[in-house]
Amino acid sequence: MNEKERLSRAMRGESVDRPPCICPGGMMNMITTELMDTAHVVWPEAHLDAQKMANLTIANYENGCFENVGVPFCMTVEAEAMGAQVTMGTKIFEPHVTDYAVDSITEWRKITPIDLTRGRAKIVLEAIQILKERNLDVPIVGNITGPVSTASSVMDPVVFYKGLRKNRTEAHAYMQFVADAIIKYARAQIEAGADVIALSDPSGTGEILGPKLFEEYAVKYINRILDSLQKEKMGTIVHICGQMKNVYTQAEQLHSDVLSFDSCVPMKEAKKNLKHHTLMGNVSTWALEFGTPDKVFSLADKCRRDGSGIISPACGLGTKSPLANIQAIKRGILEGQEAVS
Repeated sequence: MNEKERLSRAMRGESVDRPPCICPGGMMNMITTELMDTAHVVWPEAHLDAQKMANLTIANYENGCFENVGVPFCMTVEAEAMGAQVTMGTKIFEPHVTDYAVDSITEWRKITPIDLTRGRAKIVLEAIQILKERNLDVPIVGNITGPVSTASSVMDPVVFYKGLRKNRTEAHAYMQFVADAIIKYARAQIEAGADVIALSDPSGTGEILGPKLFEEYAVKYINRILDSLQKEKMGTIVHICGQMKNVYTQAEQLHSDVLSFDSCVPMKEAKKNLKHHTLMGNVSTWALEFGTPDKVFSLADKCRRDGSGIISPACGLGTKSPLANIQAIKRGILEGQEAVS
């Protein structure tokens, strides 16, 4: 069973020889400084060059880390395309927003419509095309930023969250605009060659929004995006940060094949509360950066035993995470599986 077949079956909840080991990209960045040194491709150059972007994610796969490739390596592409100011960061730090496009939720009509023929959106699509042309026979994961996180990157998050409560009519109009821009970008990624779309919405958590607003804004507009994507590819992953115990009922409504969680979410608990999704995660990224390979090995094996159908880091890797620790995730799956076979 090759990597693409294994992931495809796992995403559909079908039997596999062992859980896949992936790290999608996007917010769940898979790149470290040690990998950059090994591949001789570094940030921030790789954010701005399609060939370098493709080469860096291929290096991750070729160095025995994860069983997929995925781009981009940050979650600012959509916000930048809609007018937010973004710095490309450094070798250690990912790109991040430095200035907002608008000052209030009522000004959303001033936002620049997303243009896929220019800027980093174009570079990401070209990188996916390069990955497709390589015929690697591993899953290509395209990454999009969730609607709440995108919306709260285009304007000040404090202003945005207040607007969700105080001006619901404008808030929903704004969220529909943002969701439709993300749909356009995601569909283009699929057309370019992405097998899977991963959506990460770290600002759209139940902890931040509460159950009611989580359902009203996060679930509604994530589903609007997912329901608008092409159906012929392998499927979708949605990553939600933070505790889930107060929003399991709402999360069950998400139309994604796979749900991914942070390490604070017990996988056994998630398994009991979520019956309609493959669960993914959630090896501690703290352990990946500061722990030992043996610790990572045991955490990966525990994820498998606790019901994770796809093993992955709980969130984006710290860029100083040792390659030996990352490689220990797959080793924990393989050797743990063999021990019970």
